[in-house]
Amino acid sequence: MRLIAAFVLVTLLVTVRPAAAHALAGSLPASFPLLLIAALLGAACGLYGLGAQRVPPGRVQATWFCAAMAIGALAVFGPLDRWAENSTALHMVQHMLLIVVVAPLGALAGPLPQWSAATGTLLRPLWGAIQRCGRHPLAAAMVHGVLIWLWHAPRLYLLALDDPWWHLVEHVSFVASAWLFWWAVLRGRRLAPALLAILLTLIHTGLLGALLTFGRVSFYGDARALEDQQLAGLIMWVPGGFAYLAAAGWIVWRRLGEETAPAAVPARD
Repeated sequence: MRLIAAFVLVTLLVTVRPAAAHALAGSLPASFPLLLIAALLGAACGLYGLGAQRVPPGRVQATWFCAAMAIGALAVFGPLDRWAENSTALHMVQHMLLIVVVAPLGALAGPLPQWSAATGTLLRPLWGAIQRCGRHPLAAAMVHGVLIWLWHAPRLYLLALDDPWWHLVEHVSFVASAWLFWWAVLRGRRLAPALLAILLTLIHTGLLGALLTFGRVSFYGDARALEDQQLAGLIMWVPGGFAYLAAAGWIVWRRLGEETAPAAVPARD
């Protein structure tokens, strides 16, 4: 519990400090989206810490949650976010960190019991809706896939770069849909739908990565070099594809382990 409390405090300092500095350096309305992201991340950590006092998480789950929040904070508030403004490849790195690193770690952490304990009956309908979504991995995969393709369309991609509010919407939609997707495939009990959802995501993200890689022109304007776009496509295609294949292998290995585990021998009188 002390480790979780210390992590929550450090995360709040890491997120709020750069957000506040950005607000002081620029116009306050333009800084609201960054401050809102810091508030959302801080609320997620704070509620987890409060809920952990009532429903203590396992050490492994707590480690996964802390890792997800730390990587998410670095991806959004670290230098990568500034570099991504002028580089399609680094922007893709930021997206991949949120989608195939932060989201699955958050799903494996399973923070719903802690968040639910911290909020009581206030957000119980939300937690129940998330639980129901977790039973439909194919639907979660399709929603997540639609959002990935929409935000990589040239018009919306450039809109998110130019408008901080749309950038906020982009990041939130990526993390939320990816978290629901990973929640459904990694924590679900049905093997076939989970593998089909991963296969669907692997295929369409690989296709999008291939389109970016083999494109003859820059899809995002002359200010973005074609080579930078091609590198972005490779990042989505290869490391992203490996993440989905690794997840599928882990799911199969876990299921085989459950099936081959020796049954408990009943005690004799």
